[in-house]
Amino acid sequence: MRNNRLFAALLATAMLAGSVLTGCGASSSQAAGGDSAGGAGSKSAGAGGKFTIFQSKTEIMDQLNQLAKDYKDETGVEIEVWETSGDNYYKDLKTGISTESGPVLFSLAPGSESVEMKDYLEDVSDLSFMSKISDNLKDSVDGKVVGVPYTIEGFGLVYDGNLVDTSKIGSTDALIDFLKEAKGKGINGLGLSQEDYFLIAHILNTPFAVQDDPDAYLQQVLNGEVKMKDNDAFKEFAKLMEAIRENCTNPVDVTYDNNCGDFATGKAAMIHQGNWAYGMFKDYDVDFDMGIAPVPIKGNKKVAVSVPAAWYINVDASDEEKTMAKDFLEWLYTSDKGTDYLMNQFGFVPVVDGMTSDKLDPLSKSISEASKDSIPWVMSNWPAGIITTSLSPITQEFFTNPSMTGEELIDKLNEAFVNAK
Repeated sequence: MRNNRLFAALLATAMLAGSVLTGCGASSSQAAGGDSAGGAGSKSAGAGGKFTIFQSKTEIMDQLNQLAKDYKDETGVEIEVWETSGDNYYKDLKTGISTESGPVLFSLAPGSESVEMKDYLEDVSDLSFMSKISDNLKDSVDGKVVGVPYTIEGFGLVYDGNLVDTSKIGSTDALIDFLKEAKGKGINGLGLSQEDYFLIAHILNTPFAVQDDPDAYLQQVLNGEVKMKDNDAFKEFAKLMEAIRENCTNPVDVTYDNNCGDFATGKAAMIHQGNWAYGMFKDYDVDFDMGIAPVPIKGNKKVAVSVPAAWYINVDASDEEKTMAKDFLEWLYTSDKGTDYLMNQFGFVPVVDGMTSDKLDPLSKSISEASKDSIPWVMSNWPAGIITTSLSPITQEFFTNPSMTGEELIDKLNEAFVNAK
């Protein structure tokens, strides 16, 4: 029997951690299938009961809590939403699951996280709407469909069209020249921020993703068979990181909120962010055109697009709890109110065939278009936990130690990958 109080206690010390990643911006929708109040195949409507949700996207917490109230009003089923804990989310989840005090429904990043947690993941292939989701968006582990995608997201150089001509930053050298010019004008050419993913994970994805076979190259790095510093893409990455340190605001001193605020107010020409950042601009009078451009390492012309997170059901939950969790997912992805939350309240880009959104914000439109020809999120296959425990501290050291070269940064990152494996 899972002990919810124990898990809540385990979370208490983590609640001070900063928020992570991601989010998205989007809008309106039509249901993918079925328009009944309880959703297609709902068994628990009016039957009562209770289950728990723990998920990693801090930016939808308020909306998720409101959804829980609406869902109880419609179905009689209570949803207890556990607060997320920022960069410590995955560690907290693993602790709870391993001590049998974990949630019923939770989120993971498809890839190394779901592979590591595969023994705890319920098969969800029987959900009615899964046949309307592309196979490359579902998360399957060992031939079993275990993850329901939230949305698609992408990241790259979020640019101010008034300050940046993207046709002139098509190479690493051209981008570096732009950063120098922007500094001369008193503008932050490219903003990173202090949070783990925004400091290093997302931008480090690019030199991996532009390899001929990204996953094979990652394996060679992990096995110690190649050195990143000997690879042309990582040599360019090292130069770019040195240029950011020399010409841009030190990201160690910048929060995600401030980073987005500087961009929205014209103090930064670009930030390395994703379509989720658009939600931050609503508090400002943004009157310029914007989009997402690729990081041009090795002449790369593609943006990184993938599924950032998916829903998973705890295989150790009771049969009743698992049924309630599946009924909830049916409601969320097939009912009018559920899909309204997905598209309008959460701001997700549709992943289900037939679910549409005609009010996507500019960044989400850019990602939706880029998804047709994009580079992968190789970072999804990095060793679980490496970003927070190793890569981010190393990068913080680089930005606070001007004597550390870009090549030394790459060497330390390389060593972290080998040690993590």
